[in-house]
Amino acid sequence: MSEATTRMDLVMFSQAVNLNQDEIMDAFQQLANEGFLRKVGSGYSLTEKGRNANKIIIQVPEGKEFNFFVGVGKPLGFSAHSLEEFYRLVKQVTSDSLEFHLYRGDFENWIREVIGDRQLPLDISGVRSAELKCEDIRKSILNAMDERYGIGNLQ
Repeated sequence: MSEATTRMDLVMFSQAVNLNQDEIMDAFQQLANEGFLRKVGSGYSLTEKGRNANKIIIQVPEGKEFNFFVGVGKPLGFSAHSLEEFYRLVKQVTSDSLEFHLYRGDFENWIREVIGDRQLPLDISGVRSAELKCEDIRKSILNAMDERYGIGNLQ
């Protein structure tokens, strides 16, 4: 469903996602009940929660992925191509990599410039201002992402 970004009727949508119309209506109703869609006239539209959920899985353009390093010229060999992947990698990479990127403002810049989110970078700048270290950085970034997107609930 995340690929259907233009206005389309039910028949077109049904063909695009390879589901019959009854399956689509059931899915729409469930997504509306969960707050991802809202009824608009005879159709549906994404809510803010739905737009945020969509941001989690969207792959960034080639060359815009987040590459994790432990220092200048010292790549870890891990790259995030979506917020979901970024979240998973924040859980896995070394804490010195998290410190390196946090205190350079790398996380904030990538999320603001590539992902297009204005709020999460503000939350992460609060983590930086708190001058946290090691695992406290990891926990705080993951918590900020969970509060904004509920990613932890999807893992």
